[in-house]
Amino acid sequence: MEPLKEMFNKKFYQQLAASIGSACKDFDEKNFVKDVTHDMEDLSLNQRMRNTSVVMQKHLPNDYKKSVNIMKKAVTKIPRGYVTLIFPDFIGLYGHDDKEFSLEALSYFTSFGSSEFAIREFLKRDPLGTLKVMETWAEDKSEHIRCLASEGSRPRLPWSFKLDAILKEPKLTRNILEKLKMDDSAYVKKSVANHLNDFSKDHTGYMLDIVSSWNKKDPNTAWIIKHACRTLIKKGNERALHLFDFKTKVDVDLSNFKISSDKISLGESLQFDFKLTSTGKKPQLLAVDYCIHYYKKTGPSPKVFKLKEVELKPGEAIHVIKKQLFQDLTTRKHYSGKHVLEIIVNGNILGKKEFMLEA
Repeated sequence: MEPLKEMFNKKFYQQLAASIGSACKDFDEKNFVKDVTHDMEDLSLNQRMRNTSVVMQKHLPNDYKKSVNIMKKAVTKIPRGYVTLIFPDFIGLYGHDDKEFSLEALSYFTSFGSSEFAIREFLKRDPLGTLKVMETWAEDKSEHIRCLASEGSRPRLPWSFKLDAILKEPKLTRNILEKLKMDDSAYVKKSVANHLNDFSKDHTGYMLDIVSSWNKKDPNTAWIIKHACRTLIKKGNERALHLFDFKTKVDVDLSNFKISSDKISLGESLQFDFKLTSTGKKPQLLAVDYCIHYYKKTGPSPKVFKLKEVELKPGEAIHVIKKQLFQDLTTRKHYSGKHVLEIIVNGNILGKKEFMLEA
């Protein structure tokens, strides 16, 4: 599989140069490509993106607004997606002396890829002023701009730095979340849920107070609440479980718990199966999950995965079969050693198996 960083390759930079050149007659396309690809091989994905911003700044006009207006034309001529983040990155790096213009530009560029990382540079410097603008974005007709309001202000956005001001005072983003709680865009709903899930790790009570006050009869709001509570449900948080009629005390028997092998290699799958039987006198709503404690050099690293939700009547049983593939990802590297698999029902660990992974 080709590394992600190769999306920023010479062919892309030739296309980028041509798109900028079509909007700026004085742009030296040949020297831009030469400069931006110089010693590029050892740069990571995000290092290449940042290097692109720096080199563009050297080749574009000294006037910041002129440069951004050129980029606004250029972005329409290259494929949408991650590569377009070079334009918001440029603004996050050089646009702080003209904040109003820069924020408007970020709202424009976000429809082509996303400005979620760049906006955080402004939130870090002026959280209150930037959030005031982002609150207006939460009411925009574009789902991309509405999503930016939520995603950009997430306290723990992956691949970015934490927003300390919001982690310290979570109520700062409350108005944004309230405006988006009934949004019908799947793109926006997922962002709002992830924003709330971030809070569940640092301000559990606050997060649960918010979702408890929302109307679950609205289908969009209900989806957001359920997705936002996923981490707390997996951990067996009693208040989160009760929001969805799950009980922390379950009358369930786990039996015939088996794994396909007690030793696997990287690139292989581990299959496991088990039987759950209700021993209660009333129907029970069950959230069935499994946890893998990955071996790390620094110690076990648990990761909980969702299996299914099911209602079991008294004496009723289900047979569950699952395969888990073990392969390195950009977000997870595997190490050789003892791993542990646990079956979890409504936050209760009902069984565990050990196996060795050879990585």
